[in-house]
Order: sequence, then structure tokens, then C-alpha cells
Amino acid sequence: MSATISPVDNPQSSATQPRGRRFLPRLARPAAAVLSGVLLYLSFPPRPLWWLVLPGFALLGWVLHSRRLRAGFGLGLLAGLGFMLPLLHWTGEEVGPVPWLALATAEALFVAVGCIGVAAVSRLAWWPVWAAAVWALDEAVRARVPFGGFPWGKIAFGQADSVFLPLAAVGGTPLLSFAVVLCGFGLFEAVRSFRAYRSTGRIPRAAVAAAAATVLVPLAAALAARPLVDDSAEDGTATVAAVQGNVPRLGLDFNAQRRAVLDNHAHRTEQLAREVKAGKVPQPDFVLWPENSSDLDPYRNADARIVIDEAVKAINAPTVVGAVIEPDTGKLRNTLIQWDPSGGPVATYDKRHVQPFGEYMPMRSFARIFSSDVDRVQRDFGPGKKVGVFDLAGTKVGLVTCYEAAFDDAVRDTVEHGGQLIAVPSNNATFGRSEMTYQQLAMSRVRAVEHSRSVVVPVTSGVSAVIRPDGTIVQKTKMFTPDALVDKVPLRSSLTPATRLGTLPEGLLVLIAAAGLVWVTVRSVRARRGR
Repeated sequence: MSATISPVDNPQSSATQPRGRRFLPRLARPAAAVLSGVLLYLSFPPRPLWWLVLPGFALLGWVLHSRRLRAGFGLGLLAGLGFMLPLLHWTGEEVGPVPWLALATAEALFVAVGCIGVAAVSRLAWWPVWAAAVWALDEAVRARVPFGGFPWGKIAFGQADSVFLPLAAVGGTPLLSFAVVLCGFGLFEAVRSFRAYRSTGRIPRAAVAAAAATVLVPLAAALAARPLVDDSAEDGTATVAAVQGNVPRLGLDFNAQRRAVLDNHAHRTEQLAREVKAGKVPQPDFVLWPENSSDLDPYRNADARIVIDEAVKAINAPTVVGAVIEPDTGKLRNTLIQWDPSGGPVATYDKRHVQPFGEYMPMRSFARIFSSDVDRVQRDFGPGKKVGVFDLAGTKVGLVTCYEAAFDDAVRDTVEHGGQLIAVPSNNATFGRSEMTYQQLAMSRVRAVEHSRSVVVPVTSGVSAVIRPDGTIVQKTKMFTPDALVDKVPLRSSLTPATRLGTLPEGLLVLIAAAGLVWVTVRSVRARRGR
């Protein structure tokens, strides 16, 4: 006769063992949520791993599918932190962890709210479509609020090497993000349908159709959009030079020697002039200096004006100079100046999207509680109001200053106003050797395809680059190395569907998301009333 061991006598009793076994499954979804966010981060430059975004969203789809709204928020927050904490690490490069953690947490909260919507619509038929539209809605809101928005981390900006990139020319970054997210959620739906078949032996036709369509349609659309990616010279070519003068030191104090920064760019331009005279490089039609290449106001400082003027005369080409303008009253201006060899400064463009907590300090007294570095911004910058397009030796050049490259409207406006080429003068010296400059460069590559324009990116400390309208980089510099890029770039004037449609694709995606959220709310209300 066999003995029966009671739970009291068994050291591995059901009182303890099932509890441990139940604990690990409870950790599965939170751990998967964090992993999904990490995969999204790893899909961004400088890593050429854009495809990781697909398993990232497939995993996020599993995490959120059929979850309650409260769980959707918590799991979404974990995914957001897994994504934003490493992605935005560069924001604490010189000011410590507090600003970085605050910004990353704020952005993760946006992701968490979006994931509430994803969880809600995941109960609908064809849920990947609704869920991808909700993600597009979340990105649209995050790009506008608060303080003018912070579009960094938009999924489209990680797709500069992606097979989906041609979709940027169809509907801009909103459509590109939507297609990628849709395909990722569709992959999870395909796995879910396969598992349902394995367990029941029946083919869930509606689910299989949704899975196939949400995976294959974005890929087919991207292939169909490839003819829109064109780098032919519709309006001829222009020889452009991008000067990277470098800075005397890294970090927030890079401009403590403002004259040294200016001298670096002037000297590298004069060296370029000697190389042109020696026949080593072609004579540029125009020259681009970076943002903050002269933090000395040339209108108020005679020495700075002389240094710039001599360098421009040496190269004998109109030059765009990034300067800080200090009016007697009012706010500072982050300004690009068109400087001609004979006429001096003849036109200006004031940066329109100025950076909160960087170029101006909202809630200064509150922010000071967390970091004394807020007082480094002693005088706020104010935004400009006019679109920047300079006529440089007959070429219409659209101007987008650094941080503005993240904003759809700032880039699109320059093309709508006749820009045949886009210039993105930037200053990344405050972020050291972090990933920031590569993330921003990827934005410029996406913008090149979105609007079918060459994009030239002169940066104080690197990476400066010349980008073709098809998004390929043909020349680039090393970081913190004085250099000058000279290249003959194609000029174009035709408008892509993305440029013509403007905000319409984003608006349609927002409406789809809203319709899905309304429909799931109506169903929930009806279900409660029917009880």
C-alpha cells in the first residue's frame, strides 16, 4: 500500500510551490514590456538594426493584447522607459541624470497613455490597424505638447536604412511610423492566428486575413513607393561646401571661448579657399557654416564682423553663418545670416522652434529645484516667425536649424516656399560623443526622402554630412575634427505627395484612431447596460 504525503509533511507543498510558479508568469509581461522598449531603442542609429522595431512591436502587441486599461498603462510605462531611457541618455551628458530622467520619464508617460489606447482597441476586429493609428495619434500629440512638443523618438526616425523608407515620400513621417508599427503588430497577429490553429485545428479566417494584410500591405506599399525616391538633378546641380570648424572643448562650456569657435570656422574656410586656389577641390557656389559658428553677434562686435567678412571674401562665395544675435531689448535670436563676399550680411533667418530647457527656460523657478544648470540660460531665446529660404548664387536653399529637423512643419515649409535643397546647420558640441548626432543625422536622411531634396548638414563638431535625395550619405566628417565637405549636389523642385499632402495623412490617422477608441467605448457601454 502506498503512503500519501500530506501538504503539511511535504516541504515542496502546494502552499509554497504553486505560489512560486504563479509568480514567474506574472513577471513575463512586465519583462516583455521592457524588452519591447529596448528593441525599439536598438532599432535607432547609430546601429543599422532598423528591423528590430518589428519584433519590438510584435512583442508589445503580445504584452498589451486584451489587457485592461490600467494594465495597459503600467505595461506601456515599462515599455516607454525601456525605449526612452537609453534613447535620450545624451540629454544628461553634461547636466547630470536628473534632466535626463525627467525628460525620459515624461516621454515614457506619453507612450504609456498611448498603450492604454492600444490595449483598448486590441479587442476589435483588425485591431493592428486601430492600434497602429493610436500610436500615430500618440506621436502627433507628443510632437506638439508641452512647450511645443518633443518629436524625438518618432519611430520613423529610426528607419533611415529601412525597406519602409519610401513611404516617407507618400505620407511623411506619420505614414512611415504607422506602416512600421502596423507591420509589427501584424506579425504578432500572425503568430496568434497560428497558435489558434495549432490548438483548435481550425483556421480563424478573419484573424488570418487581418494578419496577412497588416504585414504584407505595408511592405507592398513601400515597394510601390520606390519610384518616388529619385535623386536626379531636375534643376541642375550646385557645388556646396559644409565647414566644420570644431570647438575648443566639449560640453556645456564649449562656447566659453566664443572667439575660438568663430576663429576655427574662419580658419577652416580660409584653408578651403587655399585648397580651391591650388586646384585640390572645386570652387563652391556657396558655403554653409553650422549653428553657433559665431556666438559673437557680428552686428555688435566689430572684430567678429571682420573675421567673418575676411573668411567669406577668401572663399569668394555667399556663406550662411550661424550666429547669436543680441538685441538691446527682448530675447536673443538664434540666427542664420546670409553673408555675401561684397555685400556682407544681406538676409537672416531666426530659428522658429527654439528648444525648451536649452535655449529658453520655462518654469525657471520650478526647474531650479532639480538642477542649478537652469541658470546657465541667463537670457532666453525667442522664436522667429518667417520661413527661411535664402537665394545663394541662384540656388534656393531651405533653412532648418538643428532641433527643427525633428518637426515636420519646419522642414516642409522650406520646400513649399521654393527650397531646392535643404540645409540643417547644427551644433551638437554640448552632447559630446553621444548618439545624439547620429539620431539627428538619421532625421535629415528621412527628410531627404520625404521631400526629395538633397540635405547638407554642417555641424560645429560633427557629424557633418552631405545627403542625396534618396537618403544616402555621400560624404561625412568625423566627430570633433576640423573638416570641410565639398560636393556637387542635385537640385530639385518637384513636390512629393508627402509635401503636397502636408498634415492630411497625419490627420486621417488621428481620425482612424479616434474612431477606434470611440467604437470600443460604445461597445463597453453597451456591454455594461446589457448586464
